[in-house]
Amino acid sequence: MLGLPLGAGSDHEGSGGTPADAVSGLVVLFCVVRAVRRKERPLTRTAYVVLGLPVVAVAVAALGADSLPNALEGLVRYYQILVLVPAAVLLLVRDRHDFRLVAWALVGLGLWQGSLGVYQYLTGTGASYAGEDVRAVGTFGATDVMGMSTVVAYGLVCAVGLGLAGRAPRERVLALVCALGLVVPLALSFSRGAWIATAVVCVLQIVLAGLRRAGRLLAVGAAAAVVLVGGFGVGTSMLQERLSSITQVTAAPDQSVTDRYTMWAAAIDMWEEHPATGVGLKNFPAYRDSHASIALSAGSDVAGAGAAFRRQPLLSPHNMYLLVLSEQGLLSLCAIVGGWAAMLVCGARRLATAHRAARGLDCALIACGLLTWQLIDFAYADIGGPSTVLTAVVFGLVAWWALAPAALSEAVAER
Repeated sequence: MLGLPLGAGSDHEGSGGTPADAVSGLVVLFCVVRAVRRKERPLTRTAYVVLGLPVVAVAVAALGADSLPNALEGLVRYYQILVLVPAAVLLLVRDRHDFRLVAWALVGLGLWQGSLGVYQYLTGTGASYAGEDVRAVGTFGATDVMGMSTVVAYGLVCAVGLGLAGRAPRERVLALVCALGLVVPLALSFSRGAWIATAVVCVLQIVLAGLRRAGRLLAVGAAAAVVLVGGFGVGTSMLQERLSSITQVTAAPDQSVTDRYTMWAAAIDMWEEHPATGVGLKNFPAYRDSHASIALSAGSDVAGAGAAFRRQPLLSPHNMYLLVLSEQGLLSLCAIVGGWAAMLVCGARRLATAHRAARGLDCALIACGLLTWQLIDFAYADIGGPSTVLTAVVFGLVAWWALAPAALSEAVAER
């Protein structure tokens, strides 16, 4: 469903459902009905604790919302992304074979969205960037410029994991070719946060796969980057300026960076006034102007990819940690981040076991890589938009590797 176009005029910037959301709801309902019919406890105690940590904290924050619709919308969204869909994926993935199928599906979705993004760049039909309609956004449109970069990055992380530790040589070669292909649309997304997170995670995956091959693969990756950037013309002046701006965000920030810093400061100010439970779910926009400095602009420019020019209001701090802290307070932040930390620790322990046993290392690299990518990216982004449901699926894959008994069970036959 995430491969379907939403329409040029669609506005899904953090609110409103999408077909993918509806499908995720049906999947959750199916899992509930199946568990009731089988009269079984589908999750382990550890899984109940880790996935259940945000339930009470988010419910408390919902009580502080300024309206019932906002409370219900925020509650359902957080439960969907952090609890329900991850639990459903955890239940539906039976073994490492199923895990790899989902990982390849993410690679395929990334290639589809990425190919559309490259076409948009080459034909000038993408979202507006620096006065030209060249920003690759796939089917997500100009109102969700982070959507395609997120999907492509997920696919790239999965492809690298499969390429480093896949079961068959042909599978490894195919995965690495896919990974190299996904680098181009990721670059053309002009998303600095996605670039940073992906670069860190891919290097980490290579190192974790074995120091013996790390140097060789890093050299191959560097050579491929030189060919892509120099040989095929990916290194346009706009791309080079975007890359150089990463090191200049404090010395000479552009307006988007200034807006982000201003909203971060506003979010911290909100939390300082309401440290325990925040200002309430979906209440950041209502408190923004009273806590932000005059450096904040009226909104970001949105145009291209079939959409007419308009100003998009800044409704969140574009930092998941600060969004939770400002709207839900320290209680929810500790609960949500605590759950992620628990999955990261459990996943890393199983990665070490898989490395020693030489079984399931590809799944380990993918799961730990996806979670690490998401935790880094959340410093530059938050939940919202059509691609958010895919984040829930990623959390489900991570939860399966970290918490499911079948992840390392020797009784599970490799198909």
